[in-house]
Amino acid sequence: MQVGFFFWPFSPDLVGRVAEAAEGFGFDMIGIADTPGNAMDPWIAATLVAQATTRSRISLCVSNLTSRHPAASAAAIASLDLLAPDRAILGIGTGHSGTTNLGLPRSTIAEMEAGTRFMQALLAGQPATWQGRTAHLPWVKRPSPVFVAASGPKALGSAGATANGAFVNFGIDGENLKRTEAAVRQGAAAVSRNPDDVEVWQIAALDCNRDGTAARQRIGAILAFMAGGYILQGDPTARGVPAELCDAIGELRRRYSTRPGAADAALVDELGLFDYLSRRFAIYGTPEQCRDQMLAAQAAGLSRVMFTVSLAADPVATVELFGREVLPALQT
Repeated sequence: MQVGFFFWPFSPDLVGRVAEAAEGFGFDMIGIADTPGNAMDPWIAATLVAQATTRSRISLCVSNLTSRHPAASAAAIASLDLLAPDRAILGIGTGHSGTTNLGLPRSTIAEMEAGTRFMQALLAGQPATWQGRTAHLPWVKRPSPVFVAASGPKALGSAGATANGAFVNFGIDGENLKRTEAAVRQGAAAVSRNPDDVEVWQIAALDCNRDGTAARQRIGAILAFMAGGYILQGDPTARGVPAELCDAIGELRRRYSTRPGAADAALVDELGLFDYLSRRFAIYGTPEQCRDQMLAAQAAGLSRVMFTVSLAADPVATVELFGREVLPALQT
């Protein structure tokens, strides 16, 4: 199994400590979120990670097409590749906290497809047109892959049709793993792409803590952020939500915050959603509990996972503890 994680870069010190832990314990990928309303600039953080590591891949997980011009993002990832050759990945999404907290709109799926193709062309050294204007990055040395964040069936199919990879937010239980990976493969096959050329990473929340109660208390906030903000948007039944929980999910969507905290964790409990959301979207608890949950997910078909550790009780300690006591069991 390949295992990575992404985080909100709250400070240069945190970035350095997380990078050191990731490299030391053998995580496959380090992702930096683009969420300027919550944390420091992701490209500065990615540069710090590149300078502190030699092996782990480095991804923007994820940016968007609204707050940053896609040509500027393409130039930035190509620049990162000069610091970390063949390790840089540009992740793009429709926008969540990275746009909402700046008062900007999200992108449509059609815009995502066009933006992905535009950046891929630029990263291949070709001139490309975006919204009627042409850009060119002739200095680019090699094409960095462009990944798309996707949750719903249309977005998953679009990722399969256009992107080099996908960060999939839909759940790590067996049923949803099969459902999402099939949607990506169908999207690729529809345009005569080899589905195996699309690198799929599943997203989940992680809080690994010797104090299982502390992990349980904190994981609810990121569950509200993930489920309420984008994964379970639209028709909840089409997103795999049991009928008896649809009203509660609707209330979660109305009340969650794009700056998640204790109130969001309390909201998940108030609505009776913790057990359902944590089973579907999270690995949490003591190292022993996390190991058991991960082995079950691996048996269900999980092969690549990117964990969000931003709101863990202690993000660095979570990475270190998981890396020391859980990761070895997944790499045998």
